[in-house]
Amino acid sequence: MGVDLRQVVAGILTLTMFVMLGQMIKRDHFDSLQEKLPGEAQDARFDSANVIEKDGLVKLSKRSKGPWIEDMQELKPCWSTTGFDEIEQSRGYVTFSLTNGPEYHVSQVADAVVVARNLGATLVLPDIRGSKPGDERNFEDIYDVEKFMKSLDGVVKVVKELPNEVSIRNLAAVKVPNRVTEDQIVENVEPIFKSKGNIRLATYFPTVNMRKTAQRSSVDSVACLGMFGTLELLPEVDEVVDSMIERLRTLSRKSDGQFIAVDLRVEILENKNCHGSGSTGAKSCYNAQEIALFLRKIGFDTDTTIYLTQSRWDNSLSVLRDIFPRTYTKESIMPEEKKGKFLESEDSEFEKVIDFYICSKSDVFVPAISGLFYANVAGKRIASGKPQILVPVDIPGTSAPVTNFLSPYVAKKNHLAYSCFC
Repeated sequence: MGVDLRQVVAGILTLTMFVMLGQMIKRDHFDSLQEKLPGEAQDARFDSANVIEKDGLVKLSKRSKGPWIEDMQELKPCWSTTGFDEIEQSRGYVTFSLTNGPEYHVSQVADAVVVARNLGATLVLPDIRGSKPGDERNFEDIYDVEKFMKSLDGVVKVVKELPNEVSIRNLAAVKVPNRVTEDQIVENVEPIFKSKGNIRLATYFPTVNMRKTAQRSSVDSVACLGMFGTLELLPEVDEVVDSMIERLRTLSRKSDGQFIAVDLRVEILENKNCHGSGSTGAKSCYNAQEIALFLRKIGFDTDTTIYLTQSRWDNSLSVLRDIFPRTYTKESIMPEEKKGKFLESEDSEFEKVIDFYICSKSDVFVPAISGLFYANVAGKRIASGKPQILVPVDIPGTSAPVTNFLSPYVAKKNHLAYSCFC
C-alpha cells in the first residue's frame, strides 16, 4: 500500500502543535509567580515546583479529587519550661486584659508573659473585654484557667486576682508594642515598674508582623511559650468547635470529609479598601465573588464544602453559594441547643473564638482579609502540621496550580512559629 505524502505532513504538523501546546501549559503552570500577597512583605514569592520537590513543604493529596494538600507531622515545641533560669521574684504585679478576639489574645498573652518574667513580677489572670463598652467576661468563661497557670509554672508566678491591698486605681498604665523586646522593657517599662510597683499592661500593634527574626534573643523562648503553650479552650467551648467541624465533615462526603474555611466577614469588607495597589495589583481583601472564582480556578470542585466566618447569612454571599452550593455560616451548622449561648447573645466573643479555632483546624484555610487573624491562624496551623493556607489573588487566566498560592509564611518558612517549633 502506498503512503500519502499529504497524510505524513499533516501528522507531523499535528504532533508539532501538541508539543508546542504542552510547552505553553508547562510554562503557565510552573513558572514562578511574583505576587505581593496580603499581610506580607513585597518579596513574598516562590517557585511552586521547588516547594514540592526540593523543600518538602507540601504534598498534594492522592486520596481525594481536587487540589487538596496533605497534613504534615505535628511539630514539637523547641522550648522547655525546665530550661528557664530562675529569676528573683519582686513584689509587684502585672495586670492586663484580652481584647479584640483570639487572634489578639495569643499575642497579648505572649507580651504579658515576657514583660512579667523580665521584671520578676507576678502576672494576674486577665479578664476578657469585647469591642462594646461594658462587654466583659472572665478568663474562665472561654479558656482553661488551670492549664494556663500550669503552663507557666516555673516561668512566671500567676495569681487569679490582685490582693486586696493593691488598688486598681494605683496601677500605672504602660503600653508596649507587639513582640516587645528586652531593650524596650528595660528602657520603657522597668523604670515605671520600679517607681509605681504595679502596672497595667496594654499591647499595641504598629504592624502585623509575625515573621521570624534572623537573630534569636533571650525572650524568644518565653514568647513562644506565651503564644503557643498557654491558651486552651474551656472543654464546653472546645466541644462546640469540634461538633461544628464534625458537621462540616459529614457534609463533605464527596471530598472525603475535607472542607475549606474562609475568613470572609461582610462588615469588614464594607469598611476596607479592597482595591489593588502597586504594580502587582495585590489587595488586602477579597469579596465573595472573587473568592469563588479563585477557588474554581485553582481546581476545587463545586461540591466542595466551605465554611465562612461571617456569622449570619448576607445576600452578598449568594454569588459564592451559586458556585459552591455547600457554603455555610455558623447559624446553619451550630447545634441548635448551643445557639442561645454561643450565637444569639449580644456578645460576639464566642463567635470570634469559634471562627479562629475552626480556621485553625480546617483542611484548607483561605484568608479573604489580611491582618492578624490570618497571621495567628497561620501560626497555629504551622504548629499542628496543617500548611494548607492559600492566599487569594485575581488569577488572570482560567486556571493555575494551587501550590502557586501557598502563604509565604509556609512557602518561605518565615513565620515566627518556625522559630518556636522543631
